[in-house]
Amino acid sequence: MLNLDYHPSGRHFLQIPGPSPVPDRILRAMSLPTIDHRGPEFGALGRELLDKIKQVFKTGNPVVIYPASGTGAWEAALVNVLSPGDRVLMFETGHFATLWQKMALRLGLEPEFLGLPGAEGWRQGVQADMIEARLREDGGHEIKAVCVVHNETSTGVTSDITAVRRAIDAVGHPALLLVDTISGLASADYRHDEWGVDVTISGSQKGLMLPPGISFNAVSDKAIAASREAQLPKSFWAWDEIIEANQNGYWPYTPSTNLLYGLNESLDMLLEEGLDHVLARHQRWAAGVRAAVAAWGLEIQCQDAALYSPVLTGVMMPDGVDADAVRKIIYERFDLSLGMGLGKVKGRMFRIGHLGDCNDLTLIATLGGCEAGMKLSGVPLKDSGVVAALDYFARHPLDAR
Repeated sequence: MLNLDYHPSGRHFLQIPGPSPVPDRILRAMSLPTIDHRGPEFGALGRELLDKIKQVFKTGNPVVIYPASGTGAWEAALVNVLSPGDRVLMFETGHFATLWQKMALRLGLEPEFLGLPGAEGWRQGVQADMIEARLREDGGHEIKAVCVVHNETSTGVTSDITAVRRAIDAVGHPALLLVDTISGLASADYRHDEWGVDVTISGSQKGLMLPPGISFNAVSDKAIAASREAQLPKSFWAWDEIIEANQNGYWPYTPSTNLLYGLNESLDMLLEEGLDHVLARHQRWAAGVRAAVAAWGLEIQCQDAALYSPVLTGVMMPDGVDADAVRKIIYERFDLSLGMGLGKVKGRMFRIGHLGDCNDLTLIATLGGCEAGMKLSGVPLKDSGVVAALDYFARHPLDAR
C-alpha cells in the first residue's frame, strides 16, 4: 500500500512554487460534511464566495469557477472567445507560455509565437514593444486575441501587463487580452478591471493556498460579447450556463463542494488580512530570498530586477553543475522539495517557492536546506545566504496584522 503521509520526523518542506502548503484552517474547512449542491445552504455559500473572489481579482464582472486545474481554465478561455482558425498572438516567456501555445494549436487555432531567442529569452518578461509592432502590421485585424503570462512559474519573471494593454491600445487594435496569472493571483499585484484584461486565468493551488482542482476565468463585458459569437466547440467550459446558474449561487453541474468550502475559507483569510498586506509580505519574502542568492554568489534566473517575482526565485547553478542532482540531494537529506528547471532551463536551475502559507522561519529553514545541499553537492558558495536572509528580515520588519 502506498503511504502518502509518511516523512521523517517533522514536517515535509513543500517549497515548490505550487502546489503550495495548505493551511490547517483551510484543511479543517474542507473536512466539513458534503451538502446538497442544489440545497439552500449551498446557494448561500456560492453567492458569498462568488462575491469575495471578485475582490481578489479586483473586478466587478463575473468570475467563472471550474472544478479543474489551471490548464482547464486555459482551454475555457480560448474556446469561449475564439473560433476555428482564429489567429492569436502569444508571447514566449517560459515553459507555461509554451504549453498554452501548444494547446492553441491542438484546438485548431493559429497561434503566432513571439519571443526573444533561446534560453536567455526566458530570463526576460513580455516585450510589449514587439506586440505593438506586430499588431501595427495587422491592419486587417486578423489577430483576435493576445495571450500573455503574468507570473511565469517556470522562470520567476513577472511581466508588466499594463504595458501590454497600452501596446494594444496604442494601435487601436480590437484583439482581446487574455492573461494567465495562475501563480500570480493573491501573491503578486493583479488588477483585472484596471488593467483592461478581457479574460484572466488562474488556479487554486498557488497564492489561494488550496489543493489543485479549482480554476478561474475572470471575464470582461467584451469577452462575454465575444463568447456569443465564438464557434469553437464547448459544453462543460461554456460561460453562459455557469454565469446564469451563479446568479443564485449554483452551478449547472456538480461542483467540487468541499474545495469550495476551502476556497471560501481562503478568501476569508486573505480579506481579513487585507490584500495589500498579503502582497507586501510576498514582496518582502522574495527580497529576503534574493538576498540569500546574492550572498551565495549565484545568479537569479530573472535578469530584470524590475520583474522579479514575489512568488518564486529561480536560482541558476554554475556551469557544469546539474541542478536536478542538487535538488535530489536536498530532497533526500533534508526532506525539502524545490521546483525543478523546466523546458529550456532544465538542469540549469532550481526554483524556491515563497508564497502562501509561509513565514520568515519557513524560508530561513528552506534556505538552510538549500545551502547545506549545495555544499554537499560541491557548489562553490561565496557566503552564507541564511545569514543574509536573517539580516534582511531583521532590518525590514512587516507590520503585524
